Amino acid sequence: MNSTAELYDYATAVLASRDFFNRSTSVLEESDSQFRPRDGMMTVAQHVAHAAQTIEWFVDGATRPEGFDLHFEEQARALAEVRSLKEARHRLENAFLQATDFLRGKTPEELARPLPSGPIMGGRPVFEVIGAMVEHTAHHRGALTVYTRLLGKVPPMPYGG
Repeated sequence: MNSTAELYDYATAVLASRDFFNRSTSVLEESDSQFRPRDGMMTVAQHVAHAAQTIEWFVDGATRPEGFDLHFEEQARALAEVRSLKEARHRLENAFLQATDFLRGKTPEELARPLPSGPIMGGRPVFEVIGAMVEHTAHHRGALTVYTRLLGKVPPMPYGG
């Protein structure tokens, strides 16, 4: 990690993840917001909101001196209140923008510094949160493509133009 181009590549990876997510979930509509295959599973809107929540969580964890917020029950309670896919998509877009602003605002040295010690990525370089963000978003993108098929719709290929 030696140049501004590499910093840009990190932000580009996050934005590509956003584009893949948006493309593959584009056939989901507001009327699908509360769909879930079974009770106890996340709804469509909750999956999208959770993807946003987790991106925010990674950025916060990478910037807070105490590291990652481990109050997962509180995060789950907030997620349970999510009802609108439109609102969840808006939050996700803002989370992606927050992440890219964070990445573009850091020097290579700042991104190489270790995360605070703790059970979540403790001591790993800050830039490793990027891969975790991308992978987590891909996980929920995949779940939502299954939901899409259960709704009788065909999810578009995420890697198209």
